[in-house]
Amino acid sequence: MMKKVPLSIVLLLFSLALALSVQAQTFPDFKTLVREASPAVVNISTVQKAAPVSQDPFSQFRGPGSEDIPEIFRHFFRGFPDTQPRRGNPTPRSLGSGFIISDDGYILTNHHVIKDAEQVIVRLSDRRELEAEVVGSDPRSDVALLKVAGENLPYVKIGASNELEPGEWVLAIGSPFGFDHSVTAGIVSATERSLANDTYVPFIQTDVAINPGNSGGPLFNLAGEVVGINSQIYTRSGGFMGLSFAIPIDVAMEVSEQIKGQGFVTRGWLGVVIQEVSRDLAESFGLPKPSGALVVKVMADSPAQAAGLQEGDVIVRFEGHDINLSSDLPHHVGRVRPGQSAVIDLIRGGQALTLNATIGVLPDEDNLAQIPDVQQGESLGLVVQPWMLICVLDGT
Repeated sequence: MMKKVPLSIVLLLFSLALALSVQAQTFPDFKTLVREASPAVVNISTVQKAAPVSQDPFSQFRGPGSEDIPEIFRHFFRGFPDTQPRRGNPTPRSLGSGFIISDDGYILTNHHVIKDAEQVIVRLSDRRELEAEVVGSDPRSDVALLKVAGENLPYVKIGASNELEPGEWVLAIGSPFGFDHSVTAGIVSATERSLANDTYVPFIQTDVAINPGNSGGPLFNLAGEVVGINSQIYTRSGGFMGLSFAIPIDVAMEVSEQIKGQGFVTRGWLGVVIQEVSRDLAESFGLPKPSGALVVKVMADSPAQAAGLQEGDVIVRFEGHDINLSSDLPHHVGRVRPGQSAVIDLIRGGQALTLNATIGVLPDEDNLAQIPDVQQGESLGLVVQPWMLICVLDGT
């Protein structure tokens, strides 16, 4: 005769089963995502432009300053050529990853992956190798657009990076250290993260393991949509330490459409030098908390000057977006098309004001450097500790 199982044990077993079921649902199954998305992820190799190699051990005795050397020695050293070209055919170097965004062969990757390349070779998941044309690239956003010949190629689904939230699962596919189609997963640590020297990209921060060779590869959400391009890591040693950064796909697609349509990228420009609002500054301006972008310089003949912005203004909102850190402002200004009007909310002398500015075209690097005080303004008050390193993953 079977003994009756106590109700308490039945309830305990049921609770354990339920807990295991909930835990199993917490960790997603990536197999289907990887199987469907991997064919559109590619490995990118480049042949760099050959630089001449100096073959002259006595080059210091020729050229400027050699007039002080006695004639007999100058005559002796003249026999050596300055440089000689590299011999042999350079071999392609596996530098990074990329992903196909349309069935006719357009590919997105990082600018630093294909920078100074003489030839770009794309290896598909079926091991085919195709030479790619560099349609264009944008150093400021670190985005490059390539094109390979082909039809009915596998391509990724494009998601919306502005819908990402911290804690959301994400997955990367790429070629770290040349190991094609390696998969790593993690969560979104933060969004709209600003990094020094990357003024116009609001990075997605994740804890996904990213290493050299992952550069230019896709970051997927659980729906199998690309939400970012893996680009950089934050490290003390040069290796992955739990912090990686991806370019939002919304930014990357805007850049690629401009490259495809006009061959170059234009960004909005306001024409102000700004700095962070500290606690002491917030108190002196009568602000409830240290937030916003303090205007310390208004450029002459700039959109900011035309709109009536003044030194000492604290910009707290731009086009409906709250400006918590000063580094938030360039992200939003840069994405406004030149010629469009933008609404700026600010605090001046303790009073709230709203101005309308017609956004201009951001000057190129050479012209920007010639604008007085712009060098100081571009730093935006960001400080990187000496022992930290933002590492661009170029596979070298």
